Amino acid sequence: ALERRFHPIMVDEPSVEETISILNGVRDRYETYHHVKILPEAVEAAAYLSDRYISDRRLPDKALDLLDEASAAIRLENLSIPKELKKLSAEINDEEQRIDGLISEGNIPQAEQRREEKNKLQDKYEKAKALSQKKHAEKVPLVGKEDIARIVSEWTKVPVQSLTKTDSDKLMNLEALMVRRIIGQDEAVAAVAQAMRRGGVRIQNPSRPIGSFLFLGPTGVGKTELSKVLADIMFEKETSFIRLDMSEYMEPHSVSKMTGSPPGYVGYDEGGQLSELVRRNPYSVVLLDEIEKAHPDVLNVLLQILDDGHLTDAKGRKVNFKNTVLIMTSNVGSKRIAEPKIIGFDRGGRREKYEQMKSSVMEEVRHTFKPEFINRIDDIIVFNALNEKDMKQIITLLTEELAERCLQQFGVRLSVGAAVKEYLVTKYSDLKMGARPLKRAVQFEIENALAQEFLSKHIASGSKIFVTMKNGKPKFSVRTPD
Repeated sequence: ALERRFHPIMVDEPSVEETISILNGVRDRYETYHHVKILPEAVEAAAYLSDRYISDRRLPDKALDLLDEASAAIRLENLSIPKELKKLSAEINDEEQRIDGLISEGNIPQAEQRREEKNKLQDKYEKAKALSQKKHAEKVPLVGKEDIARIVSEWTKVPVQSLTKTDSDKLMNLEALMVRRIIGQDEAVAAVAQAMRRGGVRIQNPSRPIGSFLFLGPTGVGKTELSKVLADIMFEKETSFIRLDMSEYMEPHSVSKMTGSPPGYVGYDEGGQLSELVRRNPYSVVLLDEIEKAHPDVLNVLLQILDDGHLTDAKGRKVNFKNTVLIMTSNVGSKRIAEPKIIGFDRGGRREKYEQMKSSVMEEVRHTFKPEFINRIDDIIVFNALNEKDMKQIITLLTEELAERCLQQFGVRLSVGAAVKEYLVTKYSDLKMGARPLKRAVQFEIENALAQEFLSKHIASGSKIFVTMKNGKPKFSVRTPD
């Protein structure tokens, strides 16, 4: 009976255009309160940027808060105390301390003289303060779109502001930066770099992740390493690299591990592993390792991320994936990639062999994954099997990284001879296992000996360590500083 006497009115979220009209209607109130001038570009930026990057709140509320906080920040920046006022305030405090000292000593006449000096300084301070306030009143600070973008960046941890020259240089030279650390995978590096450039200038589809890739290849060829290198170069934070081992998601109920447990179940308050990590670090590289081991229900969850750029967790919150790079790795077709008659030990005609190998691998991919999953991925990249030339470059890279760590941590210069590198490649390289045996080789043959020397304190800072071959084994020699 009570319900019949009321008429329900559904209030929908306004569009971006309607939000701009609302903001223009209240803009003068914010300008009066904060004593700033809000430019029209700031109003539009507040509506557009809040709609794109702040997914857990609604318009116009989030846009109004952006305007409010940006205006307050600009106002506070312009309220800094001038140096002259700070100096006068310090002199007044000094005089007060002198007066208190004279009074405690009983020297009242001298204290009265100092009080007159203090009053003169106080008058001078008040005049300077009034002049400073008048200047501030005449000069009204402006709130622009960059100020709005800065607040959005603080809220979401996404670098929304215009790209700096450093960021632009990184994007332009991304291939060169990545090739230094990723050996023998030029096709993969080029595809990832193109996706990052699209995301950097914001011309990709705004409703999808910056890039989504399926990396295929044998173990140890650089699939995971490329993901780490990308996160290190572009995002420069450890928290910006999110890795999930999909072998932990082989059961149907493991979907709840990604999005969170349903209400009433253990772990509901903790949230999902994937959803929580991305919600806290929305600008990141997400690596889903060995995707073929995940249950089909888990892959169905990924369809929503690949298509709509968001994931709804168990609490009903939309987690924004539009500023992530989603990388999935798989060993599907790795036998065909490593097959000598396809990729060969020889580099001759490599491009033609690569295309033949990729076509062969794609047949196996189509048998493993559903078409709707494959069609939503931006690019499927097949990694080359490594050859002996690649192994030599990788061992050089590993020894250079070790030398850099020795210099930074102990102040010691390390030099590994070419014969030692050749020895490590010949003894430990396994084309079927990729580069991982070489990492163990460096640990076993060089790092173990170095650790023992550093612990015994036989090597002083500024020394030089030379690793050479003698009697078929690596030999260490130390040259101490003069």
